Amino acid sequence: MEDKDRLAETDRLERGLLLDRGPDSEQFDGDEDELPPLYTASFAEAEENFVKYQTARWLLYSLLLILAWGIGLFMLIYLPLRRYILLNDIRSRKLYLTANAIVYKVRRPVSFPCFGVLKKEKHVLLLSVADVVIEQGYLQSLFGVYSIRIENVGVRRPPSDDVQIQGITDPHAFREAVLSQLSITRGEVFSRKVSAPNDTPTPCTGHSSIDSVSPSKFRHDSLSLPRLGEVAILQKLEEVGSSVKRVQTLIEVQKLQASEIAESNLS
Repeated sequence: MEDKDRLAETDRLERGLLLDRGPDSEQFDGDEDELPPLYTASFAEAEENFVKYQTARWLLYSLLLILAWGIGLFMLIYLPLRRYILLNDIRSRKLYLTANAIVYKVRRPVSFPCFGVLKKEKHVLLLSVADVVIEQGYLQSLFGVYSIRIENVGVRRPPSDDVQIQGITDPHAFREAVLSQLSITRGEVFSRKVSAPNDTPTPCTGHSSIDSVSPSKFRHDSLSLPRLGEVAILQKLEEVGSSVKRVQTLIEVQKLQASEIAESNLS
């Protein structure tokens, strides 16, 4: 329970950061507050194949569970309602890419539609994406259904928390769009990090710093700098000499060990 609460809190904080507002503001349909999508995935073309694939899975499970106290019969009776839920599920899905995140929204009925709908919204920070994996099992290949899995970098979340989405029409185009935008974002972040030290402002004074230094102090600094340099050079020479001595002792020890091994072999 603590891990789930922590992940839910992290998602809420991420959404607040992406929308540039406080984490306590919750709104499901907040398209006007989000960045404009750069790429929008489609589910309409794969709608029929997705419903057929899920129906075939449900039928297989039902036939296998008929022998288990007749549970499969109830599953077969529930099949029309199951198809209705799947159809509304895939029609409500929204998956799009913004400048800094991947957004996935779905609004589907619960197992019994009379009890309302289930809303789900997922925001994945683009910099936390490691890869977009395209998957297709044997049964999925028969119906032409693809699924994608958004892998996290593994620092903040376990691999089991990867986002998995089925029924996307063109997963390869979505993957290319995500990876290209990810490379652009990482390049911008790297350029900002590189240019940050060069952009630090230097303090400006009303007069020159050379004029503010007295001649006596300047002469004192000019005399002390060579002395400090000589001390540093002497310390470096001492370190080099000690290193050479250690190397020589190691070589002598190795020679003695080699001679002892040779004598033992001859004896």
